[in-house]
Amino acid sequence: MIRVLLPFHLRNLARVDGEVELDVAAPVTIRAVLDAIEAKFPVLRGTIRDHVTLKRRPFIRFFACKEDLSLEPPETQLPEAIVNGSEPFLVIGAIAGG
Repeated sequence: MIRVLLPFHLRNLARVDGEVELDVAAPVTIRAVLDAIEAKFPVLRGTIRDHVTLKRRPFIRFFACKEDLSLEPPETQLPEAIVNGSEPFLVIGAIAGG
């Protein structure tokens, strides 16, 4: 079971509280987790990544085990702590400005 923590605005859109739990078949990659999120919550399609290119939206970041995976390829496999559910995969809404 993969645990995913979404930013507040996406939790509201998906009408969920707290973490989301997903079943993701191996290999567990960034793409596989995002596909599972969009399959379970179709209202989130296009909010995390572009509809056509499937590229990460600006101001959305991905973290796993305190590492920023935002610029990693979608085929990047996630750490064992994410796969076994001991750590959540984080989707963070980045803030710009100074």
